[in-house]
Amino acid sequence: MELLSEHRSFGGVQRFHRHESAEIGLPMRFALYLPPQPKALLVYLAGLTCSEETFATKAGAQRLAGELGLALLMPDTSPRGANVPGEADAWDFGVGAGFYLDATQAPWARHWRMEGYLLNELIPLVQRETGLDRVGLFGHSMGGHGALTLALRHPGRFQSLSAFAPIAAPMRCPWGRKAFSGYLGQDRAAWAAHDASELMQLQRNAPYPKGILIDQGLADQFLADQLHPEAFETACATVGQALTLRRHAGYDHGYYFIASFIADHLRHHALQLFG
Repeated sequence: MELLSEHRSFGGVQRFHRHESAEIGLPMRFALYLPPQPKALLVYLAGLTCSEETFATKAGAQRLAGELGLALLMPDTSPRGANVPGEADAWDFGVGAGFYLDATQAPWARHWRMEGYLLNELIPLVQRETGLDRVGLFGHSMGGHGALTLALRHPGRFQSLSAFAPIAAPMRCPWGRKAFSGYLGQDRAAWAAHDASELMQLQRNAPYPKGILIDQGLADQFLADQLHPEAFETACATVGQALTLRRHAGYDHGYYFIASFIADHLRHHALQLFG
């Protein structure tokens, strides 16, 4: 864990790190906010085109996280520097667009392993360094997709869950179909294994009995074509999963929206992680 920089923030410290990732096969960066008295770890997954710096600098989460005792882990959104042909040709695929899954298709399968990286390497690494055993998960847009799917794919790994404007049914939207076909091929069963709405319908019991929180802006320019929160809402109702899906008039897809409601998400996680 090479320390790139650190900054005092609301009694704690905001750090930016780099480390050699065995899972990715490349150096990876992440941000970590440590409050004065950390009680639990909350992992935030950012959206398309973002990096480990985006949430740390735009969301305004450190003040309340410091008060609540939530350490914040903010990974990057994809490998960088792999020099895969075409990796930077599109803003919604390749660099900055890892979709929090392990690719199976060439040439992406070697380095685009964000699911394995997070679950097997980065989160355990930070847990060892901090001594924090309880972990919550949330994210925005592509990162909201990642939060929902990783939580459902790995029962018991995360004790709390929320999302901002998630890609809730990626098999139904252009972003999801592009990413899944490129990273996973044409097998739609493989796609369904990374679709939160499909995964929720397979649950036998409500995996988060204390509830999942989702906030969605109604002026979000991607709502109609890309996000489909109603599909996840229907899936939750089918299996009896408690879901608070709040729809906010006038709010768009960006970080002004996230900053407006970040306090509610931090309190949601604090309540479920340590009461």
